[in-house]
Amino acid sequence: MIAEDQRLAEPRRVQARADDIRAIIVSPTRELAEQIGVEAKKLCQRTGIIVQTAVGGTQKNMMLQRTRREGCHILVATPGRLNDLLNDQYSGVDAPRLSTLVLDEADRMLDVGFDRELQEILRVLPDRTQVPRQTLLFSATIPRDVVSLARSYVDPSNFEFVQTVGNDEVQTHETVPQHIVTVRDQGNMFPTILELLEREAQSTTGMPLKAIVFLRTTAMVQLIHEVFRDIRWAGKKDGTSGSLPEVLGIHSKLNQSQRTRAAEDFRRSESAVLFSSDVTARGMDFPNVSHVIQIGLPPDREQYIHRLGRTGRAGKPGQGWLLVTEDEVPAARRTLPGLPIQRSQGLQAATRDFNSEETLQLPVVQRVSRALQKAPQELLENAYFSAFSGASNREVGGIAASMAEWTKLAWGWEEPPAFSTYDARKRGLLGARGIRVDDNYRRQQSSSGGDRSSFGRGGGFGGGFGGNSRGDFRGGRGNGGNSFGRGGSSF
Repeated sequence: MIAEDQRLAEPRRVQARADDIRAIIVSPTRELAEQIGVEAKKLCQRTGIIVQTAVGGTQKNMMLQRTRREGCHILVATPGRLNDLLNDQYSGVDAPRLSTLVLDEADRMLDVGFDRELQEILRVLPDRTQVPRQTLLFSATIPRDVVSLARSYVDPSNFEFVQTVGNDEVQTHETVPQHIVTVRDQGNMFPTILELLEREAQSTTGMPLKAIVFLRTTAMVQLIHEVFRDIRWAGKKDGTSGSLPEVLGIHSKLNQSQRTRAAEDFRRSESAVLFSSDVTARGMDFPNVSHVIQIGLPPDREQYIHRLGRTGRAGKPGQGWLLVTEDEVPAARRTLPGLPIQRSQGLQAATRDFNSEETLQLPVVQRVSRALQKAPQELLENAYFSAFSGASNREVGGIAASMAEWTKLAWGWEEPPAFSTYDARKRGLLGARGIRVDDNYRRQQSSSGGDRSSFGRGGGFGGGFGGNSRGDFRGGRGNGGNSFGRGGSSF
């Protein structure tokens, strides 16, 4: 930009305007857009280039007032807010001299969820045959099915693919130790997470525990954040907190200021646990993340790699953990081929039968159960209902049985929550085995609390932990060995 307009090399030589945007950078999430905006402003210090950031969940009028007052040369935005600004004839925001368009996390941006908004944005941008511009697409992974979509955003006759990792270099995610833990059932999941976090916090590696725990839905993030926060505070009172550090949560149901504050708190923390939906899976740069823990099978191999990429950054050590139910192991082998994932069997809570009195006496189980029984009914219900989102008909019975056991033994409920006839029919669950339908059941809130990116992909638990547990879609429980994977995997 400075090479094209030398006046931008020095501050205040050019009076910036809101309708003189030279570059637009589009990011799929608010957190990543804000991070890019902060870094862009650092790079543009002591120049005349003005950077503005526009994301959803913030006050549009305040952003417009600031942009009209200060001007804008580089606009960093999320698709929805950018589309709104460019199509608002009263906003004053325009880019008639646009020379650069950047799509960060291009594979996610070109997914069907954003394609319509991007097409609307392209429609109002200057015709690139009249106003030439460079289009840049960035991503750590480029699945083959999005390559064809990318052709509509670039000039196929003048296009270059840049691979920044040489063919002889080891992919970063292959250098991070990766472990898979098979848990018996859904009731085992929270105690296993607690046992893993406290064990790793007490390890003697010399690196403080700073972990991101990814879950498939907002509903489950909300519940586990509440539960582990209660465990930590209760432990401080009675001396049983172990080594559980500060607990944070980030998901799409928080307003933007809450999401930004949670991200910044985690970024600054030396030791903390961040429970997150996939809003932080891509591009987010949190320093010194020691562990990435994924709960349930991720929707695809690319998302597994993006999540894992939050640790082991810039040559720092890190490790990845994947917790799945027994019935998810065959699907995990199919979804994650060629990755050096090793089975880990050292966590007590993972394989215990919750119908056993001995299991119920385990300290981690008792602490989780006490916190679950104090959790707000709304959070418990939302987590329960989210478990069925995206599940196939043959999986529903297993999910219902597993969730019924969890709600009874860990929550202390005599019966699981009930669907209304309308909701059950809408979800295709009316008449399904194990589904409770009661139009007189009073729910605390009608929302199921799920991210749009979380449901309906990857099968299995679909919206809960990600696995079909103990149902009629078994596919094998594994034989306890450590070397029956394919293509380099060992689970």
